[in-house]
Amino acid sequence: MTILAEISKGESLETTLKPVTRMDLIKYSGSSGDFNPIHTIDEEAKKAGLPGIIAHGMWTMGNLSKLFTPYFEEGYIKDYNIRFSGMVFLDDVLTLKADLIDKANQSLIFDVKAINQHQKAVVKGKLIFECY
Repeated sequence: MTILAEISKGESLETTLKPVTRMDLIKYSGSSGDFNPIHTIDEEAKKAGLPGIIAHGMWTMGNLSKLFTPYFEEGYIKDYNIRFSGMVFLDDVLTLKADLIDKANQSLIFDVKAINQHQKAVVKGKLIFECY
């Protein structure tokens, strides 16, 4: 496994998730307390003008942080800022990516994004991983 503190500028962390399922969103609704029906009920999403149910933005953001889970013994996420730039629908396949753009002392600064199967970024932002 890669040691995060040893990666160089320009290197990336990347993984692809399984297609988004209704059960993913139902489980997230329960754990987050966000029961807005646009995330779980097709008819309610359509009433709201959407083509179908959409994933919670925070579900997508939380998944993006999974890129750093293998490195929990090396440090922690110190700062995490994102912007939602698109919607995530059922059966979307997201590729999560973190590009190292800078290193400062113990801080690793990444551009992060989640990209759907149409190569559209649905979440993008910056993340600082602080090494111990």
